[in-house]
Amino acid sequence: MTEPRILVTGVAGFIGNHVAHRLLAEGRAVTGLDNVNAYYDTALKEARLRRLTGKGYAFHRLDLTDGPGLDAVFREGRFTTVIHLAAQAGVRYSLTDPHAYAASNLTGFLNVLEGCRHHGVGHLIYASSSSVYGAVTAMPFSIHQNVDHPVSLYAATKKANELMAHSYSHLYRLPTTGLRFFTVYGPWGRPDMAMYLFTRAILAGEPIKVFNEGRMRRDFTYIDDVVEGIVRLIDRSAAPNPAWDGGHPDPGTSLAPYRLYNIGNSEPADLTGMIALLERKLGRRAEIDLQPMQPGDVPETFADVADLARDVGFSPGTPLETGIGRFVDWYRAYHEA
Repeated sequence: MTEPRILVTGVAGFIGNHVAHRLLAEGRAVTGLDNVNAYYDTALKEARLRRLTGKGYAFHRLDLTDGPGLDAVFREGRFTTVIHLAAQAGVRYSLTDPHAYAASNLTGFLNVLEGCRHHGVGHLIYASSSSVYGAVTAMPFSIHQNVDHPVSLYAATKKANELMAHSYSHLYRLPTTGLRFFTVYGPWGRPDMAMYLFTRAILAGEPIKVFNEGRMRRDFTYIDDVVEGIVRLIDRSAAPNPAWDGGHPDPGTSLAPYRLYNIGNSEPADLTGMIALLERKLGRRAEIDLQPMQPGDVPETFADVADLARDVGFSPGTPLETGIGRFVDWYRAYHEA
């Protein structure tokens, strides 16, 4: 019998790299895929790729928009599960280069759906985002809330992914599970994210830009908790909800094999508190440059993870202070800072 093989897209990226690393450590057969684009430092991406080794590992340097190339990967791989974590990330960059988001997050995702459909994939797990909650202010954010008011194009593409996945679940009975990630941080993180930017600036003695005059709260979620949630869902294929009612439709489930989950720490922290923890760990004070709210941003995020906890018996819980400590230790070692 052929060993089950998992495709992980975005393996040069932050979350995808950690997921692939964990799966390989467990002895699973993994195929990684990434185009290693220059949205941020490719040296960091290449360093992440060097972490992925083993006889069960294969890698394809490929863009998701290459439909024939991606189809060949699916045909050769015979994947049982696809964990789709590749995307054009970043809220603010979507105001600068919207076409990059349409290409990667819409065309690229469609190619992944088609690959799953035509090559017998048993379960598609894909990255959505807490940004889909957009203008919603009812806290905590629940997958059972309506999320039809995105405030950035990035958020709109992630909402579109959820809708596209549902159509394939309905039409082709493809089990799909969408994961709304909440401000993921930790070792090997993204240089365009606040924690990375702040750490670099504080160590360099440069001011840090703090938006909305510092009145921001984020549900910071440590990378290991995100990976644990993803891994637990691999063998829990999305199933129809027999109680689903078209007269009162539940956005988080369906009569199709379709599920959504939040993956967040469920403990929002003030941005100023996060900065204070960084200062303590770095042993340096931050020079703060207060800025107005940025277009496409939201003042607060807060995840309701009751469905995740019920279905897989796990919810994120790494304390922010612990996670920041691990991130700073990695940052100092990687950058020799």
